Amino acid sequence: MKSFFITGTDTDIGKTYVTAGLAIALRQMGVDVGVMKPFAAGIPRKRGFKSEDVEILSDASQVDDPEDLINPQFFPIPASPYTAWKNLKIKPRISPILTGFKKLSKIHDMVLVEGMGGIMTPVLKDYFITDLIKDMNIPAVIVTRSRVGTINHTIMTVKMCREYEIPIKGIIINDSDSGGYDLDELKRDFKNLLGIPVLGSIPFIDDLSDPSLHSVFKKNIDLKSLLR
Repeated sequence: MKSFFITGTDTDIGKTYVTAGLAIALRQMGVDVGVMKPFAAGIPRKRGFKSEDVEILSDASQVDDPEDLINPQFFPIPASPYTAWKNLKIKPRISPILTGFKKLSKIHDMVLVEGMGGIMTPVLKDYFITDLIKDMNIPAVIVTRSRVGTINHTIMTVKMCREYEIPIKGIIINDSDSGGYDLDELKRDFKNLLGIPVLGSIPFIDDLSDPSLHSVFKKNIDLKSLLR
């Protein structure tokens, strides 16, 4: 069974929310889902996982994998790996991430890998999130928004995937912005402009519990196409 890299057209676009929802929905379908967030950043939490995002993913998949396997590298400032390296002198490490991904792939049927920021977020001077996806050799699922400007950002993201020869499984629209595109029109334009399937759209919801996320993702995402 294929693993997937959940990337986005920008930062704070809902990648963690989407990855967690997919993990819950697939787990309910009987899939043994592992999760991974190669790089995480921000103010470290005093209890539990250093990154709240990593804890959300671990809880959603109900795995007991160690933190350093799910999240091989954490930077204690909100910044890209490259910026954290320059500011903190903590060099991003690629090898432990690829080794950890191989381990998780042997433990679980599928691994959902959540990226950091947009697809061209710099890791090293000449190494970007695109390079990491390429090295992992897995398809991407692109999370995008519904607000005006999303077509431009999504086209650029798709073009970079194609330049790096990264297969794209589909697009998921995070429809949490008010006053954006009509969803039917946006799906039409993505299909016509990109020729990539839209797996579905996720509305804004307050209740992030397992039953709620499962219900939303089962109803709004074409999970069978994702697994096909």
